[in-house]
Amino acid sequence: MMLVRVNMRTALATLCLGVLILTLFWSRCGELSRRPIGSVLSNALSERVSGEIECVINGEYSVACRRENDQIYLPFSFIHKYFEVYGKITTTEGVEKFEWSHSYSKIYHPKKKYDPRGTFTTFENYNVEVRERVKCISGIEGVPVSTQWEPRGFFYPTQIAQFGLAHYSKNITEPEPRVRVLDDGEKVLENWIVSKDASISREYDQELKSKVLRFSTSEHASSQVWLKVNISQDFVLSLDVKFKPNSSMTVVLQNKDKKDTVYLHYVTTNQLIYAQDDHIYHGIGTEIKWRRITRDLIIDMQKGWAFQDRPKRKSPRNKFKISSLILSGSGAVGGVRVSSSEHMAHFFAAADWLVGRQRARGGWPVAARRHVAPRASDLRPGWHSAMSQGHGISVLSRAYHRSGQTKYLKAAQRALLLLDVPSHDGGVKALWMNKYVWYEEYPTTPPLFVLNGFIYTLLGLYDLHIIEGENSISLAKKLFDDGMTSLKTLLPLFDTGSGSFYDLRHFTLGASPNLARWDYHATHVNQLYLLAGLDPDPILIDTAKRWEGYMQGKRAAHN
Repeated sequence: MMLVRVNMRTALATLCLGVLILTLFWSRCGELSRRPIGSVLSNALSERVSGEIECVINGEYSVACRRENDQIYLPFSFIHKYFEVYGKITTTEGVEKFEWSHSYSKIYHPKKKYDPRGTFTTFENYNVEVRERVKCISGIEGVPVSTQWEPRGFFYPTQIAQFGLAHYSKNITEPEPRVRVLDDGEKVLENWIVSKDASISREYDQELKSKVLRFSTSEHASSQVWLKVNISQDFVLSLDVKFKPNSSMTVVLQNKDKKDTVYLHYVTTNQLIYAQDDHIYHGIGTEIKWRRITRDLIIDMQKGWAFQDRPKRKSPRNKFKISSLILSGSGAVGGVRVSSSEHMAHFFAAADWLVGRQRARGGWPVAARRHVAPRASDLRPGWHSAMSQGHGISVLSRAYHRSGQTKYLKAAQRALLLLDVPSHDGGVKALWMNKYVWYEEYPTTPPLFVLNGFIYTLLGLYDLHIIEGENSISLAKKLFDDGMTSLKTLLPLFDTGSGSFYDLRHFTLGASPNLARWDYHATHVNQLYLLAGLDPDPILIDTAKRWEGYMQGKRAAHN
């Protein structure tokens, strides 16, 4: 009896399971009957083909890819390098997206006609002094010292002019700086702390036409004249100084968390920069004379860190404050102030350097050896650059406009001379097919015909022509017109169909083409848009638009 009861339970369970299976099968069959058989087979096949697959590239090497149905997915790390495209994962309101771009540079469409009295192209976005190839800002000249081709450092005229043009442009586009006067000798007088064996006095100086603070300390390290301050956010220090030998000024920068203290020493030496641990030394020269010193303390600190190969620190302007100024030795100071910026002081430092360092032929020689391209002769120290000449003219034209001082205008006009001298005679002029003039950024033999440097030279010529007077017939106008004719004639030679050439070495040297990387290509486009506002010839605007399209993935048509 017991055995029969168990069998009946088993039979009932088996029957229920059978009904369930039959129901599911019937439902599945009904679903299949409503779907194309091809879709069913495709889905079944996809379950077998999804996963990793080897991608063989041109039969030379392979990368790991992924297959989903009939789609093959290559890793972006491979696509980025192989096709030179760019992408990154971004998050907006908690939603992740992958942003893809064909280039990494930006195009600036001019909002108005270019004005030589206004900003220089888009240089308000330039920060020349923070570049790694800038060793420091000279404490004597107030201009950048380059390590671009010479690790010991040298004055590179192009870089100095860009430094000036950037600060001139920032002065126009940025708001008025915050200024805090610390001691002007008359209205604002700080309480300087004087050690026992030091002394100070306030005297009227005939040369400065104002009162100054004279100081003297002994040779003991503890002998100091000290000013305690507490200034954050603003780090541009300006003052008039007249130091005797073995004198110095020290600015103490302190981390707001009081974890780091940095000592910036401005000393009477001709050595540019040296550093040891948290002590950074900038030489300000040995001449005993009044001069205005303007220093960006954060830049000076960062260059000291770079000198020691110490790692960069993020946003030091937000983390440090000026805690004190210390005077040692003997001398005088006046007009002490701290501000958020001193753009015009930096600009005129560049302009004055160009006036003071200009040679008789109107040029600014480059002191570094330069190897530009295979099959082209090296440029030996003392060579000139048309781009240096053009940038220099742009600086000097603006300096004359702002100051009215004729020394700047005369220097700009002298700078034209080398543009009309052939490269083989020490100038910067080359000819294309013995007909079209080209102002060479790098005057090699054979010539290279660099595009961006040539256009910057044209802008310098235009700047001087307008500052001289638009109705004037001058050498600057003639050189500009000749150059524009050459540009519009040769411009198609720089078009690759997907980008632009940096130069024309593939024509002149028979070498491999030198494609312009995206930032140089963007410079070409920005320059052409600017010139299109000065010259109505459609080749300028049409080329600019086409080249901008290349940056968005557009390509020339196939045959």
